[in-house]
Amino acid sequence: MQKSISLSLLLLFSIVYLQAQKPKTPSSLHIYESIQKLNFLGSVLYIAAHPDDENTRLISYMANQEKARTAYLSLTRGDGGQNLIGPEIRELLGVIRTQELLAARRIDGGEQLFTRANDFGYSKHPDETLEIWDKNQVLSDVVLAIRKFKPDVIINRFDHRTPGSTHGHHTSSAMLSFEAFDLSGDRNAYPNLAEEFGVWQPKRLFFNTGWWFYGSQENFEKADKTNLVSLDIGTYYPLKGLSNNEIASLASSQHLCQGFGRLAQRGSQEEYIEFLKGEPLTENKDVFAGIDTSWNRVKGGKAVGDILYNVEKNFNFKNPSQHLPQLLEAYKLILSINDEHWKTQKIKELKSIIEMCAGLYLEASAETNWGTPNEIINLSIEVLKRSDVAASLLSLKNSNSKVIEKNLILQNNVKYDFKETLEVDDDAKPTTPYWLTNKGSLGMYQVDNKSLIGLPETPRTYQVDFNLLINNVPITVTKEIVQRYSKPDKGELYRPFEIITEASAKITEKVIIFNTDNQRDISVVVKAGRDNLEGHVKIAHPKDWKVFPEKQKVEIKNKGEEQTLVFTVVPPKSQSEGFITPMVDIGGKIYNKELIEIAYEHIPFQTVSLPSESKLVRLDIKKKGENIAYIQGAGDVVPESLQQIGYNVRILSLEEINTETLSRFDAVVVGIRAYNTLDELKFKQQQLFDFVASGGNMIVQYNTSYRLTVENLAPYNLKLSRDRVTDEKAEVRFLNPEHELLNTPNKITHKDFEGWTQERGLYFPEDWSDEFTPILSMNDKGETPKDGSILVAKYGKGYYIYTALSFFREFPEGISGAYRLFANMLSIGKENLKLEDKLND
Repeated sequence: MQKSISLSLLLLFSIVYLQAQKPKTPSSLHIYESIQKLNFLGSVLYIAAHPDDENTRLISYMANQEKARTAYLSLTRGDGGQNLIGPEIRELLGVIRTQELLAARRIDGGEQLFTRANDFGYSKHPDETLEIWDKNQVLSDVVLAIRKFKPDVIINRFDHRTPGSTHGHHTSSAMLSFEAFDLSGDRNAYPNLAEEFGVWQPKRLFFNTGWWFYGSQENFEKADKTNLVSLDIGTYYPLKGLSNNEIASLASSQHLCQGFGRLAQRGSQEEYIEFLKGEPLTENKDVFAGIDTSWNRVKGGKAVGDILYNVEKNFNFKNPSQHLPQLLEAYKLILSINDEHWKTQKIKELKSIIEMCAGLYLEASAETNWGTPNEIINLSIEVLKRSDVAASLLSLKNSNSKVIEKNLILQNNVKYDFKETLEVDDDAKPTTPYWLTNKGSLGMYQVDNKSLIGLPETPRTYQVDFNLLINNVPITVTKEIVQRYSKPDKGELYRPFEIITEASAKITEKVIIFNTDNQRDISVVVKAGRDNLEGHVKIAHPKDWKVFPEKQKVEIKNKGEEQTLVFTVVPPKSQSEGFITPMVDIGGKIYNKELIEIAYEHIPFQTVSLPSESKLVRLDIKKKGENIAYIQGAGDVVPESLQQIGYNVRILSLEEINTETLSRFDAVVVGIRAYNTLDELKFKQQQLFDFVASGGNMIVQYNTSYRLTVENLAPYNLKLSRDRVTDEKAEVRFLNPEHELLNTPNKITHKDFEGWTQERGLYFPEDWSDEFTPILSMNDKGETPKDGSILVAKYGKGYYIYTALSFFREFPEGISGAYRLFANMLSIGKENLKLEDKLND
């Protein structure tokens, strides 16, 4: 039974592919549902702050039950979150979360939009959020989204009336939406946008509420529900074989980097939206009441509706191609409609339906998944028509405006293969997320090309137009160029075709720590974007640092291959920081960017081109102990960072956590959120405590206060909260200035807390036993002191330390003080322990 259910899900959601760009394989059921959506002229815009904020249950309900065109406007791309599936943080995490949103929308049937707001981290109040974001710019982006998408209904995920009660980004998203609701219909508001896109006044604004916003189910039951609309989002769709909440669970589970994988839900379930403003609700509380969602909505639409409603009513599931004459007649009528918004949207939908009904399979596959400027790429073109409809392939046209005449009559189920070429333009720009092309501010991305604002991803540069004649009606179907290939252990795979530079380079370490003035070798990896790459590499560096040799030759025969060059870096005698950048000179052109590849099975393959630089840090650091065991949690670069300052670090699997193995180490460090993500760790907890009792140090980094897999996080009472200090510049006070952690082997001063990034720490303990000694105190402006950022307790011969400080963010930024403080935590008690052992002997 389980196998058949899994197979059904796979078939129903074949368009939700694990490999990027895999062509759709629609069934008659999918075609029929597409016609239903084609015949509904209404739209919904759902607005919140981050990826994973969206209510997939409600988005799916609007898209699949109401058949409305539905979109989610996420103000940010989620750069400030944590990553549970890999090491990417900040900008690269935002790229992953963007693609996870798109994967979710492919399942729940919605579309995806964004603003230029950058997720700079947790914010406690919308006043702070809107100051860092630049309220006017983000508000203009929300207005832009409304004027372009033209929603009849807007639904906010959060409450605009409760500032300071939740994440400042959350409340800000609702406040901006509430304000934009009126501004989008005012021609004097953002007149440049009004001139280009016109104005639009949505009919109603709602707030997606529930019992949790009332504090308890009991309070919700007592609340006045006059302005609430109740929707059963557990409705069952026989055509899909799934309920709405099952679809929503599948969509939500795409947010894997945030740990949102969850069980499917079934059965009736009420969802509530509160009317905020706009046209008053009618007695039946229909969200679309008073809004004409039929073809009569547009001038000239009645004739279209007469045709398409008949197709829907009499749809032939065995032979959808039977409806092509009617669909093509409707297509010609829609082309003459004056309403540009609905004409553009419905032509797009109808062309897809015609393509599906005709059984067309059209593909342009490149021999490689990337090209460089001026390169000639071989293409394999496949054309297949699986129906009896009269159709011809008139010509092909690629993005170089090269028209290739074919004039070929397509026979039923006969495959036609063509070998063509694509010449990449000499000024072709690398494929990379458009919002990362220019350096932005803490709160905003800089997007110079205004036409890109709001788009979920950078439009692909290279496509192929298939110019067809179907029943004597000319139709052009455009397909992005992809790479189709196979692997013995994976089968057929797809990757998007991307543009890269002819050369890219990276330094293998993003932060290079020198704790002495001894020279050190670094590796520069050069990657060839084309065959027969020749040139040389230099290293740009600060004046007080030296790099040898001055330059080295690079020579790579084959495209995609890499060459590693070793340079020697000599640090200055005294403490210093700076950046180095590899400069690849190919025929006088300088390349100084790194090509980053992001490959996860649940999202398409991505390439990101970012400035290639590494931070050099010459610091004065001392340490005790040598061997460190590391238990990985949600993913960070702490092990590599500790190796930088001279520790021998070994990553332990859960199976290796035993008394014998642990006895080889001076300290054990537990990775971020390990007690949230590793269920089996609870069975190893006592062995870790025994390790401490016998003389080892145990450092536990932050965990969230919910989803803990253990009852006892520490050998003594320790309770976590949701408290955090989000101001990275917040004053740090020394509660026990004479404590060993602040003095040995490194003297910690307030200077060590300068330059921290994004936050001081998160999920601080709020209650702990007397055995613990708090070391530091800090707080955000206007809040009570938070004393739980570092807690240390002697346990047997060793020490247990819990730290909520964000070392996982500071290490990748090369923050000297973070390294010095962590070295002190690892070193605590080591000399005293050796003296005690000698006395016992």
